[in-house]
Amino acid sequence: MVDKYRATLRKYWGYDDFRGIQREIIESIDSGHDTLGLMPTGGGKSITFQVPAMLHEGVCLVVTPLIALMKDQVSHLRAKGILASAIYSGMSHQEIVTTLDNAVFGGVDILYVSPERLASELFLIKLRHMRVSFITVDEAHCISQWGYDFRPSYLRIADIRHIKPEAPVLALTATATPQVVDDIQERLAFKEKRVFRMSFERKNLAYVVRQTTDKQAELLHILSSVPGSAIVYARSRKRTKDTSEWLNACGVSATFYHAGLESGVKDQRQKEWQAGKVRVMVATNAFGMGIDKPDVRMVAHIDCPDSLEAYFQEAGRAGRDGKKAYAVLLYNSSDKRKLTKRISDTFPTKEYVREVYDHLADFFQMGVGGGEGTTHEFDIDKFCRNFHHFPVHVDAALKILQRAGYLEYDADPDNNARLRFMLARDQLYLLENTSPTEERVIDALLRLYGGLFSDYCFIDESAVAYKAGIDSSTVYMTLKGLGKRRIVHFIPRRQMPAIYYTQRREDGHRLMLTRDVYEDRKESYEARIGSMVDYATNDSVCRDISVRRAPPTAGSATSV
Repeated sequence: MVDKYRATLRKYWGYDDFRGIQREIIESIDSGHDTLGLMPTGGGKSITFQVPAMLHEGVCLVVTPLIALMKDQVSHLRAKGILASAIYSGMSHQEIVTTLDNAVFGGVDILYVSPERLASELFLIKLRHMRVSFITVDEAHCISQWGYDFRPSYLRIADIRHIKPEAPVLALTATATPQVVDDIQERLAFKEKRVFRMSFERKNLAYVVRQTTDKQAELLHILSSVPGSAIVYARSRKRTKDTSEWLNACGVSATFYHAGLESGVKDQRQKEWQAGKVRVMVATNAFGMGIDKPDVRMVAHIDCPDSLEAYFQEAGRAGRDGKKAYAVLLYNSSDKRKLTKRISDTFPTKEYVREVYDHLADFFQMGVGGGEGTTHEFDIDKFCRNFHHFPVHVDAALKILQRAGYLEYDADPDNNARLRFMLARDQLYLLENTSPTEERVIDALLRLYGGLFSDYCFIDESAVAYKAGIDSSTVYMTLKGLGKRRIVHFIPRRQMPAIYYTQRREDGHRLMLTRDVYEDRKESYEARIGSMVDYATNDSVCRDISVRRAPPTAGSATSV
């Protein structure tokens, strides 16, 4: 009898057999069971949905927050002859429509989509006409409010199940506590609990804690002792930049990465690091998910994460090639104080949360009983100046108000610039008096984006700049100039958070901040911090064991 699973694996990927629990997960989802797979980073998660996708009629829908990973996997799958596509920000409306139509009419085997796109009316309409074999949820811990990396957009996945109730769900994650495991299955409406766990033991990865009063000197010493590619995690954006500049001054090639950089800059730096042109990536926790670089010899933390779960996830990016690698935590006496302070920063008093809520109403000039269903741009710096708040505390208060259901807070909206050509393509080639810079920008736009003559398209100014060989500020001014000449219609990007009122405005003292919204989560967060301190200071327990005994978690580790 032909083994259809191994035959498919061999045909498309060239492997003779599966690793770990890959086959058990594939057999489970192939039999129509809702399935949760817990697999370490580098454990081969993608095989568990790509193989059964090729054995079923219809589309395997893959929900993932990682645009870079989408593009990479689509490219690799197409090279193998697999019909794969993706929908993400930056595509024109027509490109999205074409991709969805292809999925409806059988031209797509695997469709990647970001969780934010699930709320799109266009997507929901097309989904109803799509034959979906099963739904894969990557980075599934993001759906749990008890998880360390909760993302509200993931909650929309449950809505998809109502539209396609016959399609089973495969949830995959590299990190989840017992509490999060239960929460994932509940929020994804599993018909029955079904979990497969792979051993997280990494014999090639040594976990080390270095007690030091001079973290920079110790980091430089370790980098000189451990050759090869490295990641250094820092808590703040400023610290990534400062550390990168200091390493370069010391003769160690480094670059830095955080969520505040333009996407084109992030892509360029990631590619340079992955290609080995830069040895060290200094980054916040915005860097890492979906990074496929097997030869990282060391991951160092110069600041403590606020949970062992997050630490294990980040440290596990070292040594995926199976060769010796190191996970190093640099720790000193001030770290415990900083970790403890994060508790009050993350959970300001209820009185303070109510005060921020009332000040928001004053800021937006909103009376009691009004505001329901309205969206407001939120200049957090101006708000803090007007009402004498600190941004970190306001940010935390807004997240608590969001959990309580009074508002939605989008701290990092999808706000790329948009552009459309106002001329037809043949008219464009007849233009006169265009400068060399304008020609380079126009050429870069045409090479990077399709559909610009028929519809508005999200564009990345830094990507255009890289393609044209000029800086981003020059691209911006050039596009503004082309707009004045009515060659293009250019809508610049905005980096303004937004607040959406889900309920009518109440008096602050009437807010219901229940125990499950506040006290339970604060207690769980305190336990996370305590476990991190214990790990850093306890020399009597094997660190590998202590890392894998991460406690239940709560709250969100925001990409910064």
